[in-house]
Amino acid sequence: MNDIILLKQGEIVLKGLNRREFENKLIENVKRRLKPFGTFKVYSIQSTVYVEPLSDCDMDAALEAMSRVFGALSVTRAAACEKDKDAIVKTAAEYLSAEINAAKSFKVESKRSDKRFPMNSIELSQYTGGQLHDLIPHLKPDMHDPELTIHVEIRDLAAYVHGPALPGAGGLPVGTGGRMVTLLSGGIDSPVASHMIAKRGIALIPIHFYSHPYTSVMAKDKVLKLAELLTAYCGRMNVVLVPFTKISEQIRENCTEGLITVIMRRFMLRIAERIASDNRCSAIVTGDNLGQVASQTAEALAVVEESVSMPVFRPLIAFDKNEIVNIAYKIGTYETSILPYEDCCTVFTPKRPKTKPKLDEVLEAEAKLDVEALIDEAMKGIL
Repeated sequence: MNDIILLKQGEIVLKGLNRREFENKLIENVKRRLKPFGTFKVYSIQSTVYVEPLSDCDMDAALEAMSRVFGALSVTRAAACEKDKDAIVKTAAEYLSAEINAAKSFKVESKRSDKRFPMNSIELSQYTGGQLHDLIPHLKPDMHDPELTIHVEIRDLAAYVHGPALPGAGGLPVGTGGRMVTLLSGGIDSPVASHMIAKRGIALIPIHFYSHPYTSVMAKDKVLKLAELLTAYCGRMNVVLVPFTKISEQIRENCTEGLITVIMRRFMLRIAERIASDNRCSAIVTGDNLGQVASQTAEALAVVEESVSMPVFRPLIAFDKNEIVNIAYKIGTYETSILPYEDCCTVFTPKRPKTKPKLDEVLEAEAKLDVEALIDEAMKGIL
């Protein structure tokens, strides 16, 4: 009996002639995530990625890590055994003994992808279930609402026995959709937006704007922690830290108060576009949510986006706050996001921001600033 992890592919199976490219990237990502937990053999057969331990590995930690790899629809820990009906019964009784002893009712579901196996799926389920009931009389068959479902899969290399699968992260393997920059503040929204765009196969370069001494070192550390939490899903990321103090002060001193936030965000997009171009990224990702704050009205978003020619993607644009918070809880960023350290936009928020700014008045206000010089200076101070 060999312990193994199975990752069932999701959207990848629909990719036609490009499918192998997606599978290879998924395997590459899986191997990288497994490195802290031991030595594994990773391979793909029949829309399933097999993670086979080659040494004394931390299988519990590996299973949890695999549940966060984009590209897998479900993840399960299974026992591999000989493709023999009695070996399957023996493996099920031993491998799932804890689950069986805790349950009062059960059923067996079988899948036979290897058609050379002499029993069909229904016959195998009936035989396995009958034998297990004889071995463990307290376990009552229940085909409609069992406490435990035992799964048997007959595949090319072996038979696999397991309990219910864990939901996978879904989506597409990170790296199959190219690269983008993502604006990462210390709030709830931007980490969720980053997670959602990475789920579509995008490798990310996070950008954070800080305004020391108006924002503290703890605020910057909070963002780095958020990025660290996101790597469980998004893979390796290097956060680009952009000094934004001088730009913020110049805007506050020279521009109409109601336009401060919109102009700040235009500067952020311009800088993000430069960083994106330098790193061969195709778009900018933000956590904007339509109507959530004054700078996120349709009019304000249009004025902000006019400052760049690169596409701006907003995964959260139509979400309500509860939906965003629920995802933040799920991916583990919420508790860090609500730590009370302000970002630069919060510090310089005007008392009465304009909700429907006009482009001509914004351009008139920006004319009082040396936009390119301010951007150049910020780019030179990047950490």
